[in-house]
Amino acid sequence: MDPLENAILSLYQKGYCCSQVLALLILGVQGRENPDLVRSLSGLCHGIGRSGDACGILTGGCCVLAYLVGRETADDDAVPGAQLVIEEFVDWFREAATEQWGSIRCTDILGDEAPGGPDKSHCRRLLAQAWVRLLGILTMHNIAYAAPPRTK
Repeated sequence: MDPLENAILSLYQKGYCCSQVLALLILGVQGRENPDLVRSLSGLCHGIGRSGDACGILTGGCCVLAYLVGRETADDDAVPGAQLVIEEFVDWFREAATEQWGSIRCTDILGDEAPGGPDKSHCRRLLAQAWVRLLGILTMHNIAYAAPPRTK
């Protein structure tokens, strides 16, 4: 297991779900803490409100990107290309998850119906791939992510 997957596993073992892990990873890169952000992403755990629906890696990734590029106030503008960045991540995730598991649903990726029950290693690997892709998209669009989001 590579260092990124080890870090993800460590956060899973502390009880964080995929969407929260993505937030903790970006906050770690920034050297920040934001318990409100991490707590708010718990609503996306296990497929939006534990419904097994849209994967928290997808929804959490969109939230992390919006955290970095979205507008802060009614008088503010989003970072140029903000929607494109999110769309690229969604397109990548949809293709990757559908190719591997036939779906973007948490329950399908986990394999809830598989003999032996859910396999969180699927999540760990996909989350690591998503993190690398997310940073790659930001880099490709020259969007700084190591510093906290802009503030007025």
